[in-house]
Amino acid sequence: MASFSAYACGVVFGKLYPDPQFNLIMGESLVTIKAPSIYNLLTNNLGLIFIMVAGSFCFSAITIKNLFLNGYITGSVLSTNLKLMLALFVPHAILEIPAIIIAGAAGFKIPYEILRYLAGKKEQILTQEDIREYLTLALISIILIVIAAWIEANITLEIAKAMLSSTKSI
Repeated sequence: MASFSAYACGVVFGKLYPDPQFNLIMGESLVTIKAPSIYNLLTNNLGLIFIMVAGSFCFSAITIKNLFLNGYITGSVLSTNLKLMLALFVPHAILEIPAIIIAGAAGFKIPYEILRYLAGKKEQILTQEDIREYLTLALISIILIVIAAWIEANITLEIAKAMLSSTKSI
């Protein structure tokens, strides 16, 4: 829940105070937009997942920051030409956003268990089950982000072109 809340706060903030760089795409035709390479997407997105999962070891501060910033980007994107942005965003974001939120949940797991231990609610700081849950969340987020990157590199732009082909302004 904390992971979703940090992301959602970023979305709201991005919608209210969008980054102007997301308006730059409005002047481009879908014909001139090139799909990003899967290598670049995987490098960027897996790096994000790793940082958020590893945020556990900084008591989740990095995880919170990255959840909020990624939510802010989503909110900024949604504050532009909604039809165009949804066409360019939704096909892969259906998996990418849950991957980010799940990675955030993994980033909160270890600090949460430490707090429970310090509060006297458990006898061990980390159990095998805690570590298994942490690694499971990390693995699920990695799998989702890999699939989302493939969709973004190979399908998203084609779906956007098909959805928006009847729109004359694009």
